[in-house]
Amino acid sequence: MTAELRFDEVIHAPQRLRIVAMLASVAGLEFAAVRDALDVSDSVLSKHLKVLEDAGYVKVQKTRRSGRTWTSASLTRAGRSAYEGHVAALRAIVDGAAATTAVTEQR
Repeated sequence: MTAELRFDEVIHAPQRLRIVAMLASVAGLEFAAVRDALDVSDSVLSKHLKVLEDAGYVKVQKTRRSGRTWTSASLTRAGRSAYEGHVAALRAIVDGAAATTAVTEQR
């Protein structure tokens, strides 16, 4: 099945694109793992997750374990669809640019 081409301004922001890409390959990730992978502060990650959550792309869950609160994030079905559409749109842009360059170089 081919993803529908759909450039998504919410996902396109660099840190949000990285977050969604990380979440696309797993069932979910703990907040600290995402924060450390992106090398950002808690507040920066929280803001990006909030934008993604408000768009319906990410589900943020808090659970209580060993007397601590753990925050995790996972991609929703809508988030996965939006991500796949965005990646397909980016590929179309890149492929179109490569085709234009090839034609220009042949002249």
